[in-house]
Amino acid sequence: MHAGPGAGKTLGALLSFKAMKKEGLLKSFVVFCHRNSIASQWQKASEKLALKVQEIGTYPNQQEISTESDGWILTYQGATKQLQNSQEILRIFSQKKLLAIADEAHHLGVNPDEQEEAIWGRTFSTLTDKSVLRLGLTGTPFRADNLAFCSARKVQVHTSGGLVEQINPDLCVEPRELISAGDVRPLEFHFQDGWVEHSHEGQPDRETSPLSTEQRESWRARNLRRATHLSNSNSIAVQLIHKARRKLTKIRYNHKDAAGLVIARDIEHAKEIANLLNENGDSAVLVHSQDKEASDRLNTFKEGKSNWLVSVDMCSEGFDAPRIRVVVYLTTVVTKSRFLQGITRSVRMSPERELLEPIPRNPSHVFAPADPLLMEYARSWSESKPYLIKGTQSVSEISNLSWISKAPILPMETVGDGAGEVITMRSAQLPQFLKR
Repeated sequence: MHAGPGAGKTLGALLSFKAMKKEGLLKSFVVFCHRNSIASQWQKASEKLALKVQEIGTYPNQQEISTESDGWILTYQGATKQLQNSQEILRIFSQKKLLAIADEAHHLGVNPDEQEEAIWGRTFSTLTDKSVLRLGLTGTPFRADNLAFCSARKVQVHTSGGLVEQINPDLCVEPRELISAGDVRPLEFHFQDGWVEHSHEGQPDRETSPLSTEQRESWRARNLRRATHLSNSNSIAVQLIHKARRKLTKIRYNHKDAAGLVIARDIEHAKEIANLLNENGDSAVLVHSQDKEASDRLNTFKEGKSNWLVSVDMCSEGFDAPRIRVVVYLTTVVTKSRFLQGITRSVRMSPERELLEPIPRNPSHVFAPADPLLMEYARSWSESKPYLIKGTQSVSEISNLSWISKAPILPMETVGDGAGEVITMRSAQLPQFLKR
């Protein structure tokens, strides 16, 4: 099943289990998650539906497993570390008409040529081979490495390049459908354009490169990295942060606890951004994977005690904070999945806001450097496109991608940038009846 953030994948899966259990088709379920924090969210959602669940730790022990539970929750990593023990536990589960749920199923890559690489996918397939039904859930049904993922349905289709394979979800709910229904917010993008100057090390000559239209991959990547630097008050990154701060201030007139999220490049970069926000009178919370108090800081942010959250890679898949209304994307990671997971942290609606806002809902805002790849992703973020798996793209299709590098990598040093226009994009066209 593919559905965007805020679509209710967790609730839908649990309600489906309850309905099938009532019909006698299922007796129990097991959920595999990629993070402990996501496992806790599944547990809370299950308990709200009066389902007895048990969260299994990193090192599961058979004596600690309650066979009276409706379901069990564990992480892919925990199951992989203790595969043999997990197999014994899942053998007990499978005797009870088991539903196996793979949360964010795109993590379960399958590489037929390199079996040792696809560890999580192999673990899930092995542990759930006796289940009655497998259910894969994801908000981004594709992978940056262009591999298939396990338990996904592959179909052959005819294209201009010949016969190819693609992954087809059994159920697909596009973000634009959720926007039209008022389940999630539309997004408005603000891309800061500019000129980036490059110079050869030890030479006085400089060349300028336009951020939004650079087609040479080596230059595009350097431009983006330079654009994320907080070098001075005129840098693209600093301008984006200040524009995002002003936008959040306006939003907070009507949405009192609205907040912003900044996705940083690395820990040092995140610290610089948090310091900048705090120096300008904002309250910023910094979280990263090396912070032992990261979970507590995230909970503090969710409770509304800070108006900015600065993160490296802790607030993407599964992170639920409906108060986020502004996202500043300042990382050099430009895979489509990471970009979409980051920006859609701001589309969720809270029950309180649903009662106050019309449909379509008030938009959230994304601020980012005018990188060609990011702008390409933004244009189609609310639509679902077929995912062609590895080896299916023709040479002609690949050559049509304008951002593929056709220039050699040059030993250059980036030395400056300049301000440009802000390129604004709104969400996909909404149905006509919503405009009347």
